[in-house]
Amino acid sequence: MSAEPSESDGAGQSRIQGLAIVATPIGNAGDITLRAIEVLKSVDAILCEDTRVSPKLLARHGIRRPLLAYHEHNAERMRPLVLERLRRGESLALISDAGQPLVSDPGFKLVRAVLAEGLPLTALPGPSAALTALVLSGLPTDRFFFAGFLPPKTAQRRRELGELAAIPGSLIFFEGASRLPAALADMAAVLGPRPAAVTRELTKLFEEVRRAPLDELAAHYAAAGPPLGEITIVVGPPEAGAAPPSQAIDEALAAALAGQSLRDAVDSVAAALGLPRRQVYARALQLSSRPPQDRPSLGETKEETDES
Repeated sequence: MSAEPSESDGAGQSRIQGLAIVATPIGNAGDITLRAIEVLKSVDAILCEDTRVSPKLLARHGIRRPLLAYHEHNAERMRPLVLERLRRGESLALISDAGQPLVSDPGFKLVRAVLAEGLPLTALPGPSAALTALVLSGLPTDRFFFAGFLPPKTAQRRRELGELAAIPGSLIFFEGASRLPAALADMAAVLGPRPAAVTRELTKLFEEVRRAPLDELAAHYAAAGPPLGEITIVVGPPEAGAAPPSQAIDEALAAALAGQSLRDAVDSVAAALGLPRRQVYARALQLSSRPPQDRPSLGETKEETDES
C-alpha cells in the first residue's frame, strides 16, 4: 500500500498518510524540493537521524514539527513506537542527516516493518550523493552499482573489491576521508588502472572532482594525504573482454585462502572475477605451494576509524 499525498490540511499544504521517506540536501540547503518542504510542514512528527543536525535545515525553511530521533543505536526500541503511531493514523516523515534515507543510512528495517503491516508508505525523491557523483564523474551512467562503504581493513576490503571486479558497470563507493588513500591503493591493486573520479564536498562551496586512473589517484592522495569533507568515489567498468590484472587474481586468492578451503577459494574468486575455474585453480596451487613469506601480501590490516 502506498501513501496518499493528495490530502490538504486546509492551509494549502500537502498532507500524506502513513510514513514518508524524504530526501534532504547533501550540502546546499537550497536543494530541498518544494514538495519536501510542504510534507515536512504537514506531518505529525519527523523522524531524524540526529536531532542536533536536522533542526538547522528545518529552521531555514520554516518547518516547525516535533522531532523524534531514529538511528542505528535506538532503532530497535523506536520501531515499535513508530509503528504504533502509524497504526493510529498519524503521518510521519523519515529524514537522514543528508541525502536519501536508507542509502547507507537508517530506515530499511522500518520500511520492511511498515510494509509487513500494510501501512501507508511513500517516498519523496531528491538529492543523492551517489547519483550526483556519478553524473559528474564523466564515467558511464547506463549501468552502475552502488557499493556503499567498503570494509575498513585491507584484507576484507580487497576481498570485497574482488567480488565487485567483474560487474559490467560503474562502481560507486562512499568513503571516509581518513581511509581514502588506503582505499584507492586497494582499488588500484585489485581493479587495475581503471578511470575513476574522487568527488568531495558535492554541492558545497568547495566542491571538487578529481578525475584520473585509479593508480594516479592513489599516488596523488598518498602524497597529499587525506582531504577534507565528504567523499564519494566512482570507478569505471572493466573493459569488455579485459582480463583482471594478475595482481588482482593473486590478492583475491590470498584473501580467500586465508579463510576458505582451496576449493571454496577457487570457486569464489573465479565467480567474482569472471575467470575460468581451471585458470584460477592453477594459480591457487602455485600460491598455496609457496612458503608463507613468499605469498602475496594483503597489506596493512590495522583497524582505522571511519570519520565519515
